Amino acid sequence: MSTGPALVPDPAERAALTKSLSARTGELTSLVVQAMEESHPWFTRLGAEERSWITLVARSGIDNFITWFGDDTSPGGDPGMLFNAAPRALTRKISLHQTVDLVRTTIEVVAQQIESLVPPEDQQAVNVAILQFSRDVAFAAAEVYARAAELRGGWDERMEALIVDAVVRAEADEMVLSRASALGWRGSGRVCVAVGPVPVETDLDGLRRDAGNLDLDVLTSVQGGRLIVIASGKDLVDEQSAAKALSPLGDHFDEGTIVVGPPVDDLTEAADSARMALSAARTAHAWPSSPRVVTSWELLPERAVDGDPEARRALVDDIYRPLVRAKELLHTCVSFLDHGCSVETTARDLFVHPNTVRYRVRRISEITGYSPAQPRQAYVLHLAITLGRLAEQEPQSSPDE
Repeated sequence: MSTGPALVPDPAERAALTKSLSARTGELTSLVVQAMEESHPWFTRLGAEERSWITLVARSGIDNFITWFGDDTSPGGDPGMLFNAAPRALTRKISLHQTVDLVRTTIEVVAQQIESLVPPEDQQAVNVAILQFSRDVAFAAAEVYARAAELRGGWDERMEALIVDAVVRAEADEMVLSRASALGWRGSGRVCVAVGPVPVETDLDGLRRDAGNLDLDVLTSVQGGRLIVIASGKDLVDEQSAAKALSPLGDHFDEGTIVVGPPVDDLTEAADSARMALSAARTAHAWPSSPRVVTSWELLPERAVDGDPEARRALVDDIYRPLVRAKELLHTCVSFLDHGCSVETTARDLFVHPNTVRYRVRRISEITGYSPAQPRQAYVLHLAITLGRLAEQEPQSSPDE
């Protein structure tokens, strides 16, 4: 590997070159800053503090090169040390691409000044030394940014897990929203929570990348053997549209049912979606023939049987009570279910024409959203009616209690 002593073996000659270069360090630094301002618009948009950091790095790079050229065994000539001149925060303010611009510009400025700084017979040796040193600087820059990315990635992942945990525990507040924003959460639409089985090998970065391609913001974490995804997007209008929008992310879950909770307005309200999604996920195995991605609403009967009071109230209030208000529909529904969903048998039981039964079945579907002619929906109706009748017979508390 070419070094200063190898390129210019004579110590006296090398010392003279080093002295000549050292005398022009301040001027070279000023020329580098001037070239940065002229060539890179991003540099002029930086604040005074960031610009001073870059100036320090440029000056450190020139000093390190001169030290390395004069004596490559000196610790001060280590190319990796030049980034110690600026705070670690530099990697957050200045991208790797911008750092490459800085290194390239510094090399170009120094190379352009070689003719006026170095005798003709030594110019080739100094140019070769610059190329050698700049290569080592490039490797050092890559290492610094890789280490910073690893540290930042680990910290971001822990913060993301804390945010998801806060949502699940219904502790999300403005501080949680602020932390989510720091991770890139835009909250560009309604928010919902999806819960599913966690694969043996998780690829959360891949999940985030695929979600970004779908124009979705996501926060994700593994908790209690489940993969939890909080998603936001303009297409998450209701549960059905949310389930459709999140279906392409199914490959990031293990085999089994993925449950999507109802969309809410923002992250601070996402606990409601998480609560319903988790309740449904706990009972999803009771419906083995369910679709791959289902809404928490589609698992209402399983949730109700498992003792979820919210699911029970929904079945009674949204299905049973509307049927009670249309008494003939309730009687028709019960008879239709009791007689194996046979139109003719139900008509004979109710002493009405079969077409009347067909009309009432359609009306039941319209006011409840469930058709007794469909096996799964008939099960939901049957359970809703059972729970409704039980609720009506519950003893009422006396005024003295």
